[in-house]
Amino acid sequence: MSRILRLAGAQMGPNQRADSRAAILDRMIALLEGAAAGGAQLVVFPELAFTTFFPRWPMERDSPELLACFETAMPNPQVQPLFDRARRLGIGFYVGYAELTPEGQRFNSAVTVGPDGSILFKYRKIHLPGSDRVKPGQRYQQLEKMYFAYGDTGFPAARGPAAWGAPVMGMLICNDRRWPEGWRVLGLQGVELVLIGYNSAAYDPNGGEGESAERRTFHSTLAVQANAYMNATWAVSVAKAGNEDGAGLIGGSCIVDPNGIVVAQAKGLGEELIFAEVDLDACRQGKEKMFNFAAHRRPQWYGPITERTGAVPPV
Repeated sequence: MSRILRLAGAQMGPNQRADSRAAILDRMIALLEGAAAGGAQLVVFPELAFTTFFPRWPMERDSPELLACFETAMPNPQVQPLFDRARRLGIGFYVGYAELTPEGQRFNSAVTVGPDGSILFKYRKIHLPGSDRVKPGQRYQQLEKMYFAYGDTGFPAARGPAAWGAPVMGMLICNDRRWPEGWRVLGLQGVELVLIGYNSAAYDPNGGEGESAERRTFHSTLAVQANAYMNATWAVSVAKAGNEDGAGLIGGSCIVDPNGIVVAQAKGLGEELIFAEVDLDACRQGKEKMFNFAAHRRPQWYGPITERTGAVPPV
């Protein structure tokens, strides 16, 4: 049986703070339809796809504007048209969103949805960047730690449907892709396809002038290439890009093969679809030879992982 999966990345342009949910959803459905017309079986949307990147705005925790950015169920009546259209087209998707649980917890989350419209699995972002409080005098804020709890799902892997070649799939969200730990946990579960959505600033979100949009785009792509190679997995990393109410977001959405080679990449900062034929068996070379985790791991030599105290270790 062939293990070829036709994959699409659906880079989105900016979602302005004043944009209606209906208008944003219409754009997402148009991208979904374009992906299906291009033969895609699975399409990846960005992080926080249904809203602007609201953590840049200081808001009261229980303000109506902030609460309106969160989903209390997935799907729900506001986003159901996306699920319905995907099911009719027979296409699956990954999408990121802000989750408000029945217990009142708030997470930066993502789900992967099968071609029948059912949720295959969910992930909650673990590596939250930014600050847990407003930084006075700073032009742009990055308040994910103020608005979200750290994810509690670990890094789950799940089998995709047989129609996709039954890939071992994992998810990351934005800043997670910059940390090797999540990739390695997925790699140790035999991951063959990592799905990632992001909203990455085109400036240093913690202040300073040392990071240009070009450098941040380079680092975004580099992180996916390096970790895809070291874990012998396909990866697709998809942005929401452009100027959101005066704050820039990088693009650079890409699909990377298990050798770390970029096989498709977005060219601009607006709505754009990228495609690739994903041969899942291309993961075997790395998994069975170069990175044969079962045969070549030597955890007894890694030493204990401990909290750093800031002290310089003795020579």
